[in-house]
Amino acid sequence: MSLGYINPIAFHLFTKPIYWYGIIIATTVLVAYLMAEREASKRGLPKDTMLDLLLMALPVAFIFARAYYVVFRWDYYSNHKDEIIAIWDGGIAIYGGLLGGFIVLYFFARKRKIKIIKLLDIIAPSLLVGQMLGRWGNFFNHEAYGGEVSRSYLENRFIPKFIIDNMFIDGAYRQPTFLYESFWCFIAVIILLLLRNKLSQSEVFASYIILYGVERFIVEGMRTDSLYIGSLRISQVLSLVFVVGSLIYLIVLNTKFKDKKLLYKES
Repeated sequence: MSLGYINPIAFHLFTKPIYWYGIIIATTVLVAYLMAEREASKRGLPKDTMLDLLLMALPVAFIFARAYYVVFRWDYYSNHKDEIIAIWDGGIAIYGGLLGGFIVLYFFARKRKIKIIKLLDIIAPSLLVGQMLGRWGNFFNHEAYGGEVSRSYLENRFIPKFIIDNMFIDGAYRQPTFLYESFWCFIAVIILLLLRNKLSQSEVFASYIILYGVERFIVEGMRTDSLYIGSLRISQVLSLVFVVGSLIYLIVLNTKFKDKKLLYKES
């Protein structure tokens, strides 16, 4: 084991281990919430709207994220039912979490009489930030990596030494796919924030789907822990569907409904 190896356990609280994974996820939720709350205030939503949404959506999102992962790994969990709730060991799926969160958002928006697309546009950059930071939880857990490579391969790509040291897993160096996704999401956040006030309502969220979907399709093909339906990687299939669907939506929006679009800076 390398001297630079990072223990997934950050510290112990009394006798209970506190994992870096949990710390990263908690920090991620806080940062993403603060971003969304600031934007919601600028868009004229009542104070604490995003906090109320977060408190309702977060537990449901985690349940869906774990359920999604367990369902598609049922060949394992059917024989290890005691591990089904062990999310501290990793094993939550972003697409499952998004599905659960969107279900809550839909009913929340209807109850509060807020346009659903307005909420989606507000949270889109926060979702990218969450995915950017959340992937570092995978790093500390030594999971969500790619195929075998040499150390020189990683060094030649100017990857920091502490990351390379922790990519030595199961006797070989691995592609740091968590890093690729995190960096891509960082660039995507910048793009979305720069363009947000120049985009029409709904274009912000559609752009998020495209930016993230393209990245996920590419990086998922490099990973060794993908969830499958037959010989197809589930996340690649979903990413392709979402990207194509969003592109078609933007084309229709900017042709057939061009004159009816409303810029967010005017809303």
